[in-house]
Parts: sequence; C-alpha cells; structure tokens
Amino acid sequence: MAAISIASLTKMKAAGDKIVSITAYDATFARLFASLGMDFMLVGDSLGNVVQGHGSTIPVSVADVAYHTAAVRRGAPEAFVVADMPFMSYSNPQQAYDSAAELMRSGANMVKLEGGEWLVETIRGLVERGIPVCAHLGLLPQSVNVLGGYKVQGREQSAADNTLRQALALQQAGAQLLVLECVPVSLAARITQQLSIPTIGIGAGPDCDGQILVMHDMLGLNSDYLPKFVKNFLADHGSLSAAVSAYIHAVKDGSFPGPEHSFSG
Repeated sequence: MAAISIASLTKMKAAGDKIVSITAYDATFARLFASLGMDFMLVGDSLGNVVQGHGSTIPVSVADVAYHTAAVRRGAPEAFVVADMPFMSYSNPQQAYDSAAELMRSGANMVKLEGGEWLVETIRGLVERGIPVCAHLGLLPQSVNVLGGYKVQGREQSAADNTLRQALALQQAGAQLLVLECVPVSLAARITQQLSIPTIGIGAGPDCDGQILVMHDMLGLNSDYLPKFVKNFLADHGSLSAAVSAYIHAVKDGSFPGPEHSFSG
C-alpha cells in the first residue's frame, strides 16, 4: 500500500472514499494501526487525559507531544502522523512556529491547532514555512473553560453560519485538513460540501470525509463514561486487531457513525 500523504487524503475526499483515523501515543499501537491500514494517526493532546491521568488537556506541553510523536514515528515509520499543538503553544505566530518546528522534528507530518479566524495569520505563516496544518473547529477541548463544558457547538443558525465562515477562512489561509468535533450532522455536512479540503469528524455525523476516535474510547477502555459519539469496537470482537479492523471497515463502509452516535441541529 502506498504511503499516505495530504495529497492522497485530498484525492480520497474527491473520490468519496472515507478516511479513517485514530489517536496514537506509543510505538506498539502505532505499529498495529499502520499494519491494519489506518489512513493516519493523531498524537492528540488527549494524552493528558488517557496517558497522564489529568482531568483535561490543559497540562500537556509541547515536550510531551514531541515525546509521544517520536514514539509513534518509531513504531510506524511510513505513517502519516499529525501532532497536536497543546494549550497556549501557539498564542502568537512566532510561538506557533517554534512549537510546530519541535513537533515536526519529532516526526510529525502535520500539526493541528484549535480555533477559528484568529489563527489565519498563524496558519498562513506556518504553511509559508513548510509546515502543513490541520485546523479544528466545533468543540475545542483546550477552550473548555471558556465554553463552559463539553457541549455540542453550532446548533443555533448564527453559530452554524459562523462556524462555516471560519472553516472557509482557515482553508483560505492554507489549512489542508479540518477536524470537526461535536457539531450537528447538518452543519458538518454543509461544511464538508463547501470545503475542498477533507473534513474529519468526531461527534460530527456520517457526512464528514473521515472519522477519528480516541483509541482508548474506541477500545472501551474508558468504560466509566463513553461519549454519545463513541462505539466500543472491542466489545464484539475477540482481539485488539479485530477491533481495530472492525473500526476501519465500519468507517470505510459508512456504517459508523450511525444516527445514535450523532447530534441533531
């Protein structure tokens, strides 16, 4: 199988082929995911919750993400790897350039930033300096203290229109991928249709160009609480490999996410 690149992800969108992704934090799981045909992996700042045991992603540092990115790269040398820019690591363009450079040196192919139009200058500058960017709209975990909790975003018409406008602005600035988190199905479909770059949903319904889940959620390891948009793929399969394969196939054939994993407007 040819190595995945941003160009091939864009071609998948154009062809209507679903993109499947998952978070990864270490070499062993990265090797497993790559061997089973995962399209790309995200070294998420969710490591603060699922690896470090924090209550949010806020404590995660650039050094933390760089450490795990290097581990994932060693486990999957040919994989397409996106690395999260953690909280307050891109508050101005120069800080973003420095943070992104550290993550790219650690093995990332692309960096991900949370936020809307205030990031236009930063994204433009990153791309001009050879650093591919994945944008992130909807529920922004790094801004949970401002948002007042983990709530679905964009349900009101004005908020939906604003999210679409920001998505278009981020694409224009040079973002080549967009994560949509916890937005209504109708809004995700609208954004996906109007953008030329791939959209990757998490709690954004089936109409995005692809899907991503936190690996611990997909395997049901956070059994005390599973968000509405999560399915435990290990529950009905006898091994980690079978569960990961089932997740990949379910995204590819469009059976996941279903209506029960999605939010209405």
